[in-house]
Amino acid sequence: MAREFQRGHKAKISDLTPGTDLYVGVQIAGSGLTFDISCFGLDANERLSDDRYFIFFNQPKSPEEGIQQLGPQAGDTESFRVTLDRIPQQVQKLSFSAALDGAGQMSQVGPGYIRIVAGGEEVARYSFDGSEFSTERAVMLGDFYLKDVWRFAAVGQGFDGGLEALLKNFGGEVAEEAEAEQPPAAQAVPGFAPPAGAAPAPTFAAPAAPVPPQPAPDFGPPQGAPQPAAQPPQPTVPQPQQPTAPQVHSAPTIAAPMAPPPGAPVPPPGAPGQPPQAPYGQPAPQAPYGQPAPGGYGGQPGQYPAQPAPYGQQQPPGAPHPGQAPVPQGAGPDLGTVLEKYKEAPTGQRWTPQNPKLIRVDLGVEGQAVLARQGSMVLYQGKVDFSYKGAGFRGRIVGNATGQEMQLMRCSGQGQVFFAENSAHIHPIELQGDAICVSAESVLAFDESLQHEIRRIEGHGIPGGALFTMQFQGTGTVVVKTQGMPVVLPVTPTTFADANAIVAWSAASQVIISSQVSLRRHAFPGHSGETVNLQFRGAPGNFIVVQPYEV
Repeated sequence: MAREFQRGHKAKISDLTPGTDLYVGVQIAGSGLTFDISCFGLDANERLSDDRYFIFFNQPKSPEEGIQQLGPQAGDTESFRVTLDRIPQQVQKLSFSAALDGAGQMSQVGPGYIRIVAGGEEVARYSFDGSEFSTERAVMLGDFYLKDVWRFAAVGQGFDGGLEALLKNFGGEVAEEAEAEQPPAAQAVPGFAPPAGAAPAPTFAAPAAPVPPQPAPDFGPPQGAPQPAAQPPQPTVPQPQQPTAPQVHSAPTIAAPMAPPPGAPVPPPGAPGQPPQAPYGQPAPQAPYGQPAPGGYGGQPGQYPAQPAPYGQQQPPGAPHPGQAPVPQGAGPDLGTVLEKYKEAPTGQRWTPQNPKLIRVDLGVEGQAVLARQGSMVLYQGKVDFSYKGAGFRGRIVGNATGQEMQLMRCSGQGQVFFAENSAHIHPIELQGDAICVSAESVLAFDESLQHEIRRIEGHGIPGGALFTMQFQGTGTVVVKTQGMPVVLPVTPTTFADANAIVAWSAASQVIISSQVSLRRHAFPGHSGETVNLQFRGAPGNFIVVQPYEV
């Protein structure tokens, strides 16, 4: 049974199918509309750095044939064959898109979909219609992206402009002048494509559609028919210009006095070519008017004119070049080089850690808002709207009573928002329909699509109101903050944790409160020194997260 995706949902390909030879079908149509459906093979910076991985009507396959355009098949407007284990390492994302060819808007399209078929069975489908768009002329439907493993994301993001604007967004450009491509000769249907009205599709291809299968497209003109009009200009990727060689002076015009390079021996006083030094207690000798002062540049002792290397010999490494301006002692690299390691981390993902204590979220990429702890925003770019997210009257009462109240703000719009709080370590946890329990004190931000509620821990009371916790469930990301680097441990029958140090645990774990109360404040033999511990039990696969800090 195919898994239904909503806009913004993600999943690992391995969770959908163990296969790597996939069929991707796109169905999109509208009255009087014509579409160009293509696939962009992007690098880690989401740029089309190699135009051979722009798969469209004029370039139906990549060099190693890891991506192939198959044409209309099995009821799909356009289809592709994607072999994941053939795609080269530099291609980190496959973006499937549809653009209007001619007049019209994406709001005029009817119900459509992008689907994934593996082993002859449909395993994933993202459906959409024109009500999700307005004046856009292109739409990014879905992505295959590499994040330790290949994953699928339902995007559904409209884009102003047609195929040309979409191509420029990915770093390509359309050639101003291009010769018309001659249509290829008519060819037989490929062996791996679903034949028209024949046997079922092969293992990787699309299953038979409920409607009668369409005949294979004829790419060549019929006999005696006039030649079709010229194809649109073929998009290309701009090639970087070759740097020109720097101009080198034929001869120096002046030899500027320079300090000796670091580590070079300083000639002793009285050596040949060195100025005489005055006896102790007497002023240094003065140079005649119009001549350099003895002792080097400006009369400063220890500085000597730079001498060029003998003819035919190279200047020693680190030695000053004749004509070079004086360099201050201890001068280092320029400011840009020093700050290079602090650059913003580029990525195409929704949540991106910038460093262990700062995280960025891209709004608008998947059409989802974000809820974050009030006061945690440190920077934002773009058009972002911030609003107060109240819990309601009942929610405030329950939050105050349980100690799990969160003062939240809602972030929406188009742009990027950076979150941090008190230099705490930050850890994004991506949920794929499962659930996790997190103390409200440890939550920094989360996707609005996640369901969250207060969950009671059964047992005797815990000091500090830790009898309750927050449970998050659904598809999205919750960002957890810790004091110091946490440790993640599997749950065993003998797993105990301090109630004030626990951060999160899998929701399927059974939690039992273990109290060790003594009349004395000091620990006695066999006592851990903690009055309340939490014991965790559960099947293999459950875990707990503990920080090296007690709240």
